[in-house]
Amino acid sequence: MNIEEFRDYCLSKKGTEETLPFDEVTLVYKVMGKMFALTSLNSEDFRVNLKCDPERAIELRDEHPDIIPGYHMNKKHWNTIILEHDAIGESLIIDLIDHSYDLVVSKLTKKLKLALEELS
Repeated sequence: MNIEEFRDYCLSKKGTEETLPFDEVTLVYKVMGKMFALTSLNSEDFRVNLKCDPERAIELRDEHPDIIPGYHMNKKHWNTIILEHDAIGESLIIDLIDHSYDLVVSKLTKKLKLALEELS
């Protein structure tokens, strides 16, 4: 998966917006205003940060050398996935994006969940 495919997939998720809240090179993907993915446009290698269940995060790091604790993030809840080496299959990457999105959606308020459901 390259950065364009990553971007397109994130933006295909219901209620998602792409923002640049930190600087002009850090793309942040939010669902209903809550961050679920981010990546840098000027990194030497393509990597993304995704939210993850803490137990699953540890398992993934143990199984995959290209999954490491979240860079500049809460390392308990975020993983950095290095995609430059193509060592992680696209199906796992999609699963991890979905997992991150679903974790954030599960923590939304009832009002935001209802607003998300009402989006076409």
